[in-house]
Amino acid sequence: MAEVIQERVEDRLPELQQLERTGLFSHAEIKAIIRKALELEYRIQRRSLLKDDFIRYVQYEIHLLDLIEKRRARVGYTFKKDEIEDPIIHRIQSVFRRASIKWKDDVRLWLSFIAFCRKWASNVHLSKIFSSLLAFHSNKPGLWILAAKWELEDRFSSESARQLFLRALRFHPRCPKLYEEYFRMELMHAEKLRKEKQEFEKANMDVGNLEHAEEILTGELARIIYKNSTSVIKSAKFHVSLLSIARLFDFAKDLQREIYNDLKALHADDPVTWDYVARQELVIESQPVEELPAAKQAKAKEVGRREERCCAVYEEAVKTVPTEAMWKCYMNFCMERFTKKTSSRLLRKKRLERTMVAFWKAHELKLLPELQYRQLSKLLLHRQLLKESLEVADAGVKLFKKSVEMWQVKLEALITSESHEMSKGFEQAFEYLKPQQICLPLWLTWAQWSEDAGKQEETEAIYKRAIFGLPGADSVPVKEMYLNWAYRSGGYKKARDVFKSLQENRPFSVDFFRKMIQFEKEQESCKMENLREYYERALREFGTNDSDLWMDYIKEELNHPLGRPENCGQIYWRAMKMLQGESKRELLFNGQKPVVEARPMEVPNVFQNTWKRCN
Repeated sequence: MAEVIQERVEDRLPELQQLERTGLFSHAEIKAIIRKALELEYRIQRRSLLKDDFIRYVQYEIHLLDLIEKRRARVGYTFKKDEIEDPIIHRIQSVFRRASIKWKDDVRLWLSFIAFCRKWASNVHLSKIFSSLLAFHSNKPGLWILAAKWELEDRFSSESARQLFLRALRFHPRCPKLYEEYFRMELMHAEKLRKEKQEFEKANMDVGNLEHAEEILTGELARIIYKNSTSVIKSAKFHVSLLSIARLFDFAKDLQREIYNDLKALHADDPVTWDYVARQELVIESQPVEELPAAKQAKAKEVGRREERCCAVYEEAVKTVPTEAMWKCYMNFCMERFTKKTSSRLLRKKRLERTMVAFWKAHELKLLPELQYRQLSKLLLHRQLLKESLEVADAGVKLFKKSVEMWQVKLEALITSESHEMSKGFEQAFEYLKPQQICLPLWLTWAQWSEDAGKQEETEAIYKRAIFGLPGADSVPVKEMYLNWAYRSGGYKKARDVFKSLQENRPFSVDFFRKMIQFEKEQESCKMENLREYYERALREFGTNDSDLWMDYIKEELNHPLGRPENCGQIYWRAMKMLQGESKRELLFNGQKPVVEARPMEVPNVFQNTWKRCN
């Protein structure tokens, strides 16, 4: 193995000599590069290979390329790139190729390879990489889309992109995203041909064999994809997505009209269809009216008319399709428009009226999900419409009495409106909710309200009820809040009394004990006996896995005026006996955690965004 590594390092000598000869690197830097190269080569040539070693190798070489680029820009030397950069690029490609074949299931590694080649290498290499990637990961539609997108946008080959989409659809015949991107690609291709034709006509050039059929220029291929895809995927949501893509292209008016008519004919009973049709009224301008005054007022009136038309469509929709999903779409639209900023008071008033009218109609029919009661109540509360917010919350808890979240919204509305029925509201909530339900947010809200109201006795009673009423780990945050409140309201003495009353009421958190230790340290006469008591009780609970607690205990004995440094050895011995696994190792390193291994190579942001979009 040593001979192979030595040979690989010697292969670097020509480029390193050129770097030194051209003055881009000093002799000392060249020697450092050779030392690092030896280390990295040994790591990727050993018998048991690790992916992180290959990633470190690639990262080092890429950083070297970037450094060479910066040095060239600084000194203004742009020659001998084929003798310096090209060997490094080929070496990185070779390492990437080995790693991607060895760990072929790692998509991030493949994407890093592709990103590197897009920046430094040629399209030929990328073509081969995409072929290998799709051979291993043909089950991922997003990768097929990435490959087709690269063919279309980087290589300007619509035919290759089309072939990739057709191959992908053999593997995924019912994938909506593939059909959408294929549909978009054909429309983009048609638009590109139309622009080329216009440019040729402007220049009075004879295009000869470049003349394309009129059907292709009008998007006939996209229409075929639309017909085939909607025969396979019968979904209004998919239909709407194709229509949204078609609306991006001005030349496809006939296709847009056809898709729109088919949507209304094929999915007349789907809430998605009605929602889309209603929202289209927002983009359709009204007929010009002569009596429109100033510009802002005119704009507000126009927006009001459009919203009225939308609501008229929604009203027809909820009569035709009286389902929860349809009412949800209607309410979502009303709340979206209500949140829109406007300087027109009249428009704000109309939006509020529409929202409340639609809400009460849906409430009477019991066709609204719980989430929308909560959203509307919070929205009204945010707009300082306290009365309306409380009415919506009351309506919600009548229908969803067993929901913790719904009660939480109502109580927030009661608190904000400074209602005198707060205590009654909390008691009602706990009457309806089951004991095993997670009621922690309600207890915390109740305790916080009582504390803000200055009712000390009631606050303490609430904390005690919460601690004994909440199951297991849910009581831990309440104990911490109780201890904090005791220290704020009654000082150290009360906090110590609370601590003693809870010291056997498990479970605890480390912060519970650390808070008490901090309270003790804040006293003028900080007693070491009390600190030892708190540390010992904390270690009884968390001494097997918290090395920091042991270290703090040792430091306390060393630094406190009344501490006993001679006890540190015994504490350390106890820690080594009790700690387990990684915690013991951390203590051996005096609290310093081991060096973290290098992270996998990051995919560049541009490529990462494309990958997310495809998925």
